[in-house]
Amino acid sequence: QVQLVESGGGLVQAGGSLRLSCAASGTFVRVNTMAWYRQPPGKQRESVGRITDDGNTVYEDSVKGRFAISRDNARNTAYLQMNNLESEDTAVYSCNVAVWNGRNWRYYWGQGTQVTVSS
Repeated sequence: QVQLVESGGGLVQAGGSLRLSCAASGTFVRVNTMAWYRQPPGKQRESVGRITDDGNTVYEDSVKGRFAISRDNARNTAYLQMNNLESEDTAVYSCNVAVWNGRNWRYYWGQGTQVTVSS
């Protein structure tokens, strides 16, 4: 079993910053791509960006230049640094992680953490 624990959400004023964490634990061989998604109120879930196990990152246009994804492979943890937050960034943020269990790849979701940006 694999567990993902997210933390770091909260309420912040527009222009402020938050840092989210997503930590994977349990029984697995290795973690590959760690991705961040968000679901704004009343909307469908959308991609924010992702990071591969060798550190390559990809971002959606809406967050480029403001958000940064990093990871600590020793801790199987991904981070989402969010700067210059806007009200449109208000959403539930979730991580999705690809895990190799020795036989196949499995994908797991975190429980989600609320980010609210006040204008």
